[in-house]
Amino acid sequence: MMPNYFAPALAGAALFAAALLPAMPAAAQETTAGRQPPRISVVGEGEVSVAPDMAVVTLSVLREAATAREALAANSAAMKEVLDALKAAGIAERDIQTSRFNIQPRYTQSKTQEPKIAGYAVSNEVTVRIRKLAEAGSVIDKVVDLGVNQGGGIAFVKEDLKETLTEARKRAVADALDKARTLAEAAGVKLGPVLSIEENAVPPRPIAYAAPMRVAAEKAVPLASGENSYQTQVSVVFEIAR
Repeated sequence: MMPNYFAPALAGAALFAAALLPAMPAAAQETTAGRQPPRISVVGEGEVSVAPDMAVVTLSVLREAATAREALAANSAAMKEVLDALKAAGIAERDIQTSRFNIQPRYTQSKTQEPKIAGYAVSNEVTVRIRKLAEAGSVIDKVVDLGVNQGGGIAFVKEDLKETLTEARKRAVADALDKARTLAEAAGVKLGPVLSIEENAVPPRPIAYAAPMRVAAEKAVPLASGENSYQTQVSVVFEIAR
């Protein structure tokens, strides 16, 4: 049997390789960690307040009768007058939308007998966009005279928010930059380039002011449109310069 002259060399190489294995993950971790520079993370906020240019109103007609058919007929007649009045006031059809319709029985209340149907109520609700704010009060007053006897919810909004949100974003980024500079100065380091920016939108928040909206009609419902505040937040990560 011939001697294996390579066995000692192979065993030594194996031992050398085994000795290196534990050190490789640590070296890899150090290399990976070295690729991530120190950072400063901040959240910037931007807010812009603007006057609304449109009112969104919910109006409802409720009618009751002994039968569902009679209640429906009375409700339909009243709602038709309301819709005709809205269109006569210059409200476009695209700005009028039925948002809820309901037929519901009315029951008698008695301690000795089971509840019985005493009649029916029909409710028809529409959502109306009034683009001329100065006419919103007079429009509401007019449709109440014609049969609206429920609802009345109102919201003042701005239709086109592109410029408003653009300005809010600019202010949010400027606020983030200002905060990052303050932190860097306090820590005695220099601020490096931006590594990432992420926006977190915030729903609009209404801010009311005391002045009522001016309306032409003397009998118009007094309304105050106020202002809406639109906000946004940005999360910005800066590198700390070396």
